[in-house]
This record gives sequence, structure tokens and C-alpha cells, in this order.
Amino acid sequence: MIRETIKTDLIAAMKAKDAPRVAAIRLIQSAIKNRDIELRTGTPPADDDVTVSEVLMKMAKQRRESIEIFTTGNRPELAAVEAAELAVIEGFLPQQMDEAAAKTAIETIVADLGATSVKDMGRVMAEVKSRLAGQLDMGKASAMVKAALA
Repeated sequence: MIRETIKTDLIAAMKAKDAPRVAAIRLIQSAIKNRDIELRTGTPPADDDVTVSEVLMKMAKQRRESIEIFTTGNRPELAAVEAAELAVIEGFLPQQMDEAAAKTAIETIVADLGATSVKDMGRVMAEVKSRLAGQLDMGKASAMVKAALA
């Protein structure tokens, strides 16, 4: 579903002659294609939208880091380009859970698994990733799980 949205938005951006948006969408398609090639050797993913969401989240994270680096390096023109790409990428990402909903979901998973200490972190994170993939940044989820198990 996300792939079709990306394709239709690319066509619309090309018709509108929106060169920066076209370039950003082509970057997205390239990253998705690279991920598809990587997955050919392994087992195919159960859900294509989750795979595409993971690619988009990774690209968004890279753009945020670049914006921070360019801003501290006094390169606002490069930061603006990255910010424009980030806006396009975030437009395709599924709605992210807010912090309260994420905390509640993680507490539910911890209770379901009967996890009591930090030793259970790996098991809990595996379940969080399977249940909440694409809806939550796993870096933030890790901190929330650690807090829930502490």
C-alpha cells in the first residue's frame, strides 16, 4: 500500500514539476529497492508495509542526524535540503504512537510476558518489535522497556 502511494505521489510531483519532491521520492524508491535486493537472499518479510516503514524510519533518522550536523556546522542551506527531504519521507510514514500510548502498550507487553527484570529485556524487545513495528521508534521503545523493567 505504501509503495503504491509513493508511485502515485512521484507521478503527481513529476506532473507538477516539483523537482525537490521528485528527487526525494526517487531516493525513497531507491532505498526500498536496495532493501528488496537485500531480502532476496533471506526469508521474505511477512508484511511488505512493515519493511517499507523500516526503510522510511531509517531514512528519517539519517536526515534528522544530518540536519543536526549541518546546523552545528553552520551550513543552513544543506540543513534546509535535508529538512525538505525529511518532510517528504515523514509524509509516507504511518502514524506514530504518542508517548502515552506507547508506554501503555509496552506495559501491556511486559505484563503479558511476565517480565520482571532487565534480564527479560531481549524477550520483551522482540515482542515489542513484532507487535509495534512501524508505529514506534525502536530506540525510544528500548528506553521505555528499560524503564518499565527497572
